Amino acid sequence: MNILITGSAGFMGSSFVNHMLSLNEDWTVFGLDALTYAANLDRLSFAFKSPSFHFIKGDITDRDFLDNLFSSVSFDVVVNFAAETHVDNSIISSRQFILSNIVGTANLLDFTLKYGVKRFHQISTDEVYGDLKSTDDEPFNEESPLKPSNPYSASKASADLLCLSYRRTYDAPVTISRSVNNYGTLQHEEKLIPHTISLIKKNEPVRVYGKGDNIRSWISTRDHSRAVEIILKKGGIGEVYNVSSGFEIRNIDLVKRILVSYGKSDDDIMFVKDRPGHDYRYALNFDKLKALGFEAKDNLLNFVDERRFDI
Repeated sequence: MNILITGSAGFMGSSFVNHMLSLNEDWTVFGLDALTYAANLDRLSFAFKSPSFHFIKGDITDRDFLDNLFSSVSFDVVVNFAAETHVDNSIISSRQFILSNIVGTANLLDFTLKYGVKRFHQISTDEVYGDLKSTDDEPFNEESPLKPSNPYSASKASADLLCLSYRRTYDAPVTISRSVNNYGTLQHEEKLIPHTISLIKKNEPVRVYGKGDNIRSWISTRDHSRAVEIILKKGGIGEVYNVSSGFEIRNIDLVKRILVSYGKSDDDIMFVKDRPGHDYRYALNFDKLKALGFEAKDNLLNFVDERRFDI
């Protein structure tokens, strides 16, 4: 079985590459990445030791490159982690998000069809649903309408709709997973947890948007990788699966917990002007995934308290 994993040097993609290789199953793993600013080949140090891993530098927005790649290797499975993901950057300029997240996904779908790939799995996000307005609201399920709030989430929602339209129109073998926030080691410093830790280590104030009341759900990259593996093996073609651990926490409470773990206090927090269109709460119902046998194993607060983040 040949599996192509795009965005393989990214935070989430590299975790999935390493996970699939650790299974010691009959997979040959091809990692594709354009090596833009958020990529880090150190994340693939385990993978590079495996004879079953092949790294390819390339861009999913380049159709000629993809045509040559798909014609030279017979891929059984494609998992698309490649994406621009930082909301703040999308607010400044949406262009690269449209190219990578929408055009790139369309290109991969086209070559999935052209070369007879047996499964195309799209990595999506809980942000496509928009936000919940209170803590009393029921978590989103897979049938909830898509109401993205910013250019990043709109580009991911667009990619999801493309996948589902290719399923309906061309019978493309697609599945989609929509995950809550991921955490783990070697995450880029633009994200909340590594950004907070980086500022602490520099003895700089920890900047928090608004009052920090925004609520997020979290799952480790290891658990996320296990979830995607389960979907590939047991999930139904054409289906969407929410991915979560069920754990929610306010941003301010998470920041305070990190500060305590590094011997700091609330005095190190600096509240700054809120981000435009900042979603209040994300939460997912993931009963559909649990029915496939998934259960999260890692605990975010243990990671924080034990300072298991490698920044």
